Amino acid sequence: QLHLVESGGGLAQPGESLNLSCTASGVALETYSIGWFRQAPGKEREGVSCIGSNAVLTYYADSVKGRFTISRDNAKNTVYLQMSRLKPEDTAIYSCAAGPNIAAVWAGLDGVWGQGTQVTVSS
Repeated sequence: QLHLVESGGGLAQPGESLNLSCTASGVALETYSIGWFRQAPGKEREGVSCIGSNAVLTYYADSVKGRFTISRDNAKNTVYLQMSRLKPEDTAIYSCAAGPNIAAVWAGLDGVWGQGTQVTVSS
């Protein structure tokens, strides 16, 4: 059974960087698309980035384009989200989701979810 664990969250100042990891156990991730999502207090969950099983397809929310980079290392069963030039509005709980169809994962309609990791951007 697929199980996802996010890590790497924490406190950062505006302009700094954080690197999040989504590590799977129980199943090899290589055939799954992985999405990163975030939810801030009082706001709806939003898609941040998504990567296909072959890493050719990637999606980014407009709000993070040019600042965040998604990548995957199937040998380590891990997907990464490199976040740079962080802004206070990036503060949220970040969760990853895995599913076989990238479109469904990106739409938040399908997938196995992790518990999330808190990212706080504040001076």
